[in-house]
Amino acid sequence: MPIDGISRRSVLAAGAVTAAVTATAAVAAPAAQAAQKALAAPALPDGVSQDKVLVVGMDGLRHDRIDAANAPHLKSLMANGTYGLSLLYGQPMAATSSGPGWSTVATGVWPDKHGVKDNSFAGKDYTAYPGFLARLAQVRPELSTYAAVDWKPLDDQGTIAGADAKLVLHGDRDGYPGHDATIANETESVLRAQNPDVLFVYLGNTDAVAHSSGTGQRYLDAIAVQDGYLGRFLAAIKARPSYAAERWTIIVTTDHGHANAGGHGGNSIEERRTFVLAQGPGIAAGARPADTRLVDVAATVYRQLGIVPDPAWRLDGKPVQERSTDPFDTLQSSLSARVDETGIPAGVLGFTRTPPSGWSVINSAMGTGGVTEWRGWSFATDEFWSRTQRDQSRELNVRSRGVFAVADSDEWSDKAFSGAYDTTLVTPAYSVGGKATVKLDFTTFYRQEGSQSAQVLASFNGGAPALVKSYTSDVISQPQSLTVNVPAGASSVSFRFRYTGSNDWYWVIDGVKVSAS
Repeated sequence: MPIDGISRRSVLAAGAVTAAVTATAAVAAPAAQAAQKALAAPALPDGVSQDKVLVVGMDGLRHDRIDAANAPHLKSLMANGTYGLSLLYGQPMAATSSGPGWSTVATGVWPDKHGVKDNSFAGKDYTAYPGFLARLAQVRPELSTYAAVDWKPLDDQGTIAGADAKLVLHGDRDGYPGHDATIANETESVLRAQNPDVLFVYLGNTDAVAHSSGTGQRYLDAIAVQDGYLGRFLAAIKARPSYAAERWTIIVTTDHGHANAGGHGGNSIEERRTFVLAQGPGIAAGARPADTRLVDVAATVYRQLGIVPDPAWRLDGKPVQERSTDPFDTLQSSLSARVDETGIPAGVLGFTRTPPSGWSVINSAMGTGGVTEWRGWSFATDEFWSRTQRDQSRELNVRSRGVFAVADSDEWSDKAFSGAYDTTLVTPAYSVGGKATVKLDFTTFYRQEGSQSAQVLASFNGGAPALVKSYTSDVISQPQSLTVNVPAGASSVSFRFRYTGSNDWYWVIDGVKVSAS
């Protein structure tokens, strides 16, 4: 439907123009690329919401390099907003590349759902799992939405489908410094002169510089330039005549990290680094949550717009201001450095063998010796556990958050040991008096090998544990829901997770919840 003489969906594409840019010498485009025409910002329909969201995507931005950069606006958002760090998946789930990364940001689900495993986008399922702009066009079509990108596949493949107006440039062909500057200019114009409700703005030069020069000084210079663009966006928002009546949320994120020498796609910690930085109504200032993941961007957009996701969307994300109630996360402050592990930096505090209050670990049948960190059920972070041995699929533990429980017979056996690996994690007792059934929900990541076993058992009123479920094949980071009948006269139940093996693989448990009905 035309609005004020314009189409509801308008696109200003690359090819007709290339943007002028003023940038530091370290990241500027060649002079021949700088003699260019100006663009008029795409025209948007008039916005209708006082709740507004700006998502800025900075490609390949390693969060651990921001401190060293001249980036006052990013650092101000960190001080005044919520800043959650996390790690991506790895192969074989997906490459640490832009296609999977931005699809994860946009859809709010992991690659095993949205289907994008590399930059070919082969297998994508944006029909079942659309990006948040497309989802908003479905559920809140009256909102005015805008997208500006210079990595063209984001438009070609439909990642930013649904935007009312789009600025699409071709950074791979023309260079990212100039096109990033154009995106900054036109986004600033849109923010000052028009009335958008939701914006997704992509800046690509950090990634381009890292590929060509690594993550040294030129990379820091590129971060500084993009931070300047962010500052202009924030100033434009505050200069809006209607700003006092508006409720703005700012989200900054990235799609993947980079190796120190430049490059990504593999499973190293540096390539897997991501972050979500958010400031806005209801979002805590100065918070550093340990349970944030990249899938949380879309869920945060919905929350800030007052949209309650339909369970049928099957989102993996949650709003950044929503804290975990997982008992394992209470252990965060008591995590320790490595003991026997050699591949984990000494400064990474990421494990304990002490369970949360009310929980226990039975190791009476455990063998002796082995790697201290993994002698029976332990509690660890992704940063710690996935460093133990790269490329053994520990990178795929995507649906665990913060601290999780792990039994790892493979790592335990990397030091001299005798006997079997046999360990049982026991929950507290939960009241079930007068109830017909009790439900156990948790997330699990299990890799099967040889004669190892993984069993979930239930004990009512402290009696003999009875088998509820046995795992005999791989389960790659999936939610589980088990319902058990409550015997007549039972007043309490506790659950057990028993894992046995011998130099086999591992079992991860997280997000345990027990409810009776």
